[in-house]
Amino acid sequence: MSTTPGTAPDRYAGQDRHAGQDRHAGQDRHAGQDRYPGQDRYAGLVKAYDIRGLAPELLDAEAARRIGAAFTELTGASRIAVARDMRATSPALAAAFADGVRDRGADVLDAGLGSTDYLYYVSGSLGVPGAMFTASHNPARYNGVKLCRAGAVPVGDGTGLERIRAALTEPSPPPVAARGGLAALDLLDGYVAHLRSLVGLDGIRPLKVVVDAGNGMAGLTAPKVLDHPLLRVVPLYFELDGEFPNHEADPMKAANVADLKARVVAEGADLGLAFDGDADRCFVVDERGEGVSPSQVIGLIAARELARRPGRAVVHNLITSRAVPELIAEAGGKPVRSRVGHSFVKALMAEHDAVFGGEHSGHYYFHDFWFADTGMLAALHVLAALGEQDRPLSALMAGYTRYAASDEINVRVSDPEAAVEAVRAAFAAGADDGAGSGVPVSHPAAAVQAVRAAFAAAETDLLDGLTVELPGGAWFNLRASQTEPVLRLNAEGADANEVATVRGRVLDVLAVHGGIDPS
Repeated sequence: MSTTPGTAPDRYAGQDRHAGQDRHAGQDRHAGQDRYPGQDRYAGLVKAYDIRGLAPELLDAEAARRIGAAFTELTGASRIAVARDMRATSPALAAAFADGVRDRGADVLDAGLGSTDYLYYVSGSLGVPGAMFTASHNPARYNGVKLCRAGAVPVGDGTGLERIRAALTEPSPPPVAARGGLAALDLLDGYVAHLRSLVGLDGIRPLKVVVDAGNGMAGLTAPKVLDHPLLRVVPLYFELDGEFPNHEADPMKAANVADLKARVVAEGADLGLAFDGDADRCFVVDERGEGVSPSQVIGLIAARELARRPGRAVVHNLITSRAVPELIAEAGGKPVRSRVGHSFVKALMAEHDAVFGGEHSGHYYFHDFWFADTGMLAALHVLAALGEQDRPLSALMAGYTRYAASDEINVRVSDPEAAVEAVRAAFAAGADDGAGSGVPVSHPAAAVQAVRAAFAAAETDLLDGLTVELPGGAWFNLRASQTEPVLRLNAEGADANEVATVRGRVLDVLAVHGGIDPS
């Protein structure tokens, strides 16, 4: 059955019928069986939020088949939707996943090519679990799987991915007698209609917008969603090409939006939009070719959503600007602070029945989109807000800018968690001048703890890594990546000089105590 956007379907629909059973029917007959080829290779594929790795070297057809079978057992669903991006390995991996689903007796709904938010639309509108084959912004050699339960409810570590991980390292059960079927469906027009029903553009002034699809899935979805007589779209890299011949499909990196910024200025466009590889994230450039921070976009959209639903909660992750909770409160909303990551944001949105949510990474979540993230809907909000008034985008967004922020800095270390702890230990004596015991560390967690001690006089919290609130209002966050041996550093202050000072001091602490891996 279909589910209504904004409702919170049972996260474990069908799970009760598996209560008390072994992970795989028929598993006992494999007890004591020899290890199978690939067991060790698959162990590291499952991350905190999704499944990702080199393809086909690590993520191959056998792994995809096992994931499909395990996901069917996890959800207990009779139908599962599958979509894929434009990477060369995606069709074969999606087909192998479908075989695994059908081996467990469930039917596969092949939704074809699409963006990740298209898969969420399919899952939400049909009320079925879904799998999206994509490695998002990662390089061409990678691929992965994003999984959701019916109603686009995320599957992460602690909500199901741990069972997928186990299935990749255990013998497989034999197929059931009655194999599931396979049916193709194309709901792209429904996806477009749903987005356009949520944000109308009919009353705006004419706008010229440059769109950089980065050779990713926005090359398929943007021409349909942005097909409007009042929009003049200048396409940039719309050709679907999983080799990403023009630039990486990661708009968070400045080099990957350089072409967009230049084209906006050259075209005299009103704004530019950049999407990542699976088109679930959106980044904005103003008419001057200057980037608009996701925190500004969160403030803008939060105000628009709260105007329709006053008093509701808005979720933001702890890396967003301090201006975000201020703007939410000023618009009459209730700011809710979250850890970084879509599973955490979506869970809090469901818990608080939030109208909107946003992250510093360009993910935007909507109550009316099953609490899921959709960069394309965020783009429509920006276009509508700009077109409903006469000022240029830079002037419009100035009202949502209050502080200076650093770009996210990745500090490579061999062991992120230990590095944080060692920085704390290095400053345990209360040193505040960047000196200390000189304990050598290379583990990120140790580094975070060492930085925590170095700023012992400041207010700190450990919701996600280490966040330090400094006297005067500046702050920084240092946290270990879920997918790489790096620490991610973000800082904000009253101006660029204060940000540089804070950032420099944290990096000095890490360097003094061996937290930075010179390789």
